[in-house]
Amino acid sequence: MSLVFAGVCTHGPGTTARADRADPGAREAFYAALSAMREALHASRPDALIIVAAEHFANFFMNNMPSFALGMSDSYDGPIEDPSWLRIPPRLVRGDAALSQAIIAEVQQTVDVAYCEEWRFDHGIMVPLHFLDPENVLTVIPANINCQGPPLAPLHRAWAFGEALRRAADARPERVALIGTGGISHWPATPDSGRINEAWDREFLARWTANDRAALTAYSDEEVYAEAGQGGFEIRTYVAAAAAARGKGRVLYAEPIPIFATTAVAAIMEVA
Repeated sequence: MSLVFAGVCTHGPGTTARADRADPGAREAFYAALSAMREALHASRPDALIIVAAEHFANFFMNNMPSFALGMSDSYDGPIEDPSWLRIPPRLVRGDAALSQAIIAEVQQTVDVAYCEEWRFDHGIMVPLHFLDPENVLTVIPANINCQGPPLAPLHRAWAFGEALRRAADARPERVALIGTGGISHWPATPDSGRINEAWDREFLARWTANDRAALTAYSDEEVYAEAGQGGFEIRTYVAAAAAARGKGRVLYAEPIPIFATTAVAAIMEVA
């Protein structure tokens, strides 16, 4: 078939772990946007969902840190964090090893990618699944971009990864959806945690909704670190999603929620 849905959302653990401490109006508006995103995702009737997330040293560390990785298992479990802290119950997520293998083989035509038969999901995947697949019915293929341990793959390589995922999806008879999760500006696990650069975030989202490849890949890591913190490196997942979708984006919600430590984002993109 081809790619049938694309979107992005933030995955901050505070979205669930600190939900009771958020401004109720902002929290419920964000949750409503995620609900709308969920309805659009399921309306596309995907046979599989690729979730492009960021590494948090949950499955990889500096002794073995691939720039890009894909899961290749028939099942995955999560969250790797304490469920009572994250406030997300443990679940066994269905995968599809054969479909993953086919996608990996096609991606490898242009992008070197690691593959993993064992993968435990952390908040980067579990928070989005909690809202976008609460009934645990989707078949999931996890994808990972190193956004944590420099040297990081340049943004144009994240774009190439997204293009490769789109090509792989288009080569399959299954209906494939894709979601990028992460960012945008945030400073996790630092004294600046909770700081948000709203102006930078809105400029980035303007580039993303326009699907402006040149503008999206123009950022340097030095600029991102200075303006958006080390958490800002996770824009790679949004860049990959834009490259895969090829269309224009629509923001359902994008407002700073400091207790979530980032601008809370839910957005979808036309698959062109």
